Amino acid sequence: MSTATPIETTLPTVNARIYPKGGLDVLSRDEVARLRDVSTGMHDLLRRCALAVLTSGSASDDPRAARELYPEFDIEVHQQDRGMRIDLHRAPAMAFVDGEIIRGVAELLFAVVRDLAYTVMDLGPGSTRDLDSTDGITDAVFGLLRNARILHPTDPNLVVCWGGHSISRDEYVYTKQVGYELGLRGLDICTGCGPGAMKGPMKGATIAHAKQRRFKTRYIGITEPGIIAAESPNPIVNHLVIMPDIEKRLEAFVRLGHGIIVFPGGVGTAEEILYLLGILLREENAHLPFPLILTGPTGAAPYFEQIDKFIRLTLGEAATQRYEIITGDPDQVAKRMAAGIRKVRENRIAQKDSFYFNWSIDIPLEFQRPFVPTHEAMAALDLHHGRKPHELAADLRRAFSGIVAGNVKEDGMRRIEQFGPFEIHGDADMMHSLDALLRAFVEQRRMKIAGEYRPCYRVVA
Repeated sequence: MSTATPIETTLPTVNARIYPKGGLDVLSRDEVARLRDVSTGMHDLLRRCALAVLTSGSASDDPRAARELYPEFDIEVHQQDRGMRIDLHRAPAMAFVDGEIIRGVAELLFAVVRDLAYTVMDLGPGSTRDLDSTDGITDAVFGLLRNARILHPTDPNLVVCWGGHSISRDEYVYTKQVGYELGLRGLDICTGCGPGAMKGPMKGATIAHAKQRRFKTRYIGITEPGIIAAESPNPIVNHLVIMPDIEKRLEAFVRLGHGIIVFPGGVGTAEEILYLLGILLREENAHLPFPLILTGPTGAAPYFEQIDKFIRLTLGEAATQRYEIITGDPDQVAKRMAAGIRKVRENRIAQKDSFYFNWSIDIPLEFQRPFVPTHEAMAALDLHHGRKPHELAADLRRAFSGIVAGNVKEDGMRRIEQFGPFEIHGDADMMHSLDALLRAFVEQRRMKIAGEYRPCYRVVA
């Protein structure tokens, strides 16, 4: 599968030659050429994503940290008569044991090459896909997930778990307890693939699945290039998918999952909540069962009270009917989720919708178009009362997405360093509530794992 040669540097590195087995056997010459193209930035993207999976388990949330630790790392993809070959130059030695790359790390590395190759060919320049229409974007999301081979026509059993990468020990233990209860009930886990609340449910579920003697289990991690370098995949992920942007990542969660559990988190978690509520509040989706549970240990009750208060102020009381809050009771969370998924199954059968991809849910273009958080775009967001709840939710989601970019995405961090904090404008009560929520995230250290947090935003009422 691989051969490795140790290299002496500040941190141990190796040179390695890897031959993928199954799932990614061949690439076309054109695909290889585009992955190696320096002028388009694709090779740098491949290098960054590959380094992220090779340093899986890293505690850093700075996307530049790994590159600074391994500045000479590089990756080359070759197509040969007998299949594909990946050459790694000065790769992190932590990804190898006794000269062989760790099998799980190799699988994630192959997933990086697979998804970037598909994206550059199927969604890149010259693509025939219509990425300016709702149906076209949804079809692209489907294509990416199908190419990743994670669409299986089995009974609904996939729970998406959202939550922060920087959470307390008590909160992390609680996520494992919930994952354990879900696993006992035969439910698989999908998360954003990183540490914290993304790792805990998977870890708990692995024990439960083993006790129930379930061997064909799925621990799906869905990420995107701007996030993966700051949140390297956790070691439990056995199916990694890299979507081209945050909007397609969010749509993949909603189309793929049969229910969603939200643990405590920061701005990224708030973004996810607002995205989902904005969709569920649309009249077209009012009839669709979609279990959504906000949960954490008993000590997290004030956190969810603040989230709930913000949602009521901005999106109205109707939004609160689409979720329930349960604290300190992992067993009840799992029971409620399992019951909700049974309703999803009944509805999919009645509507003749697939179990493996939610075609029925209506996701409008405003939730699908990629948002580039420039200073001008952030200042132009319309955060005022009087708008339709789903429209306001779309702009609130963009506001939080911009803060995520300023916190952990390299392009966003560079903009903040160059032009200073983003400015977010809106109605006074909304801005005061937003500011209080963001300040609470900072005080609870939900914005960052290591180092002092410097706000990348300024709220203007």
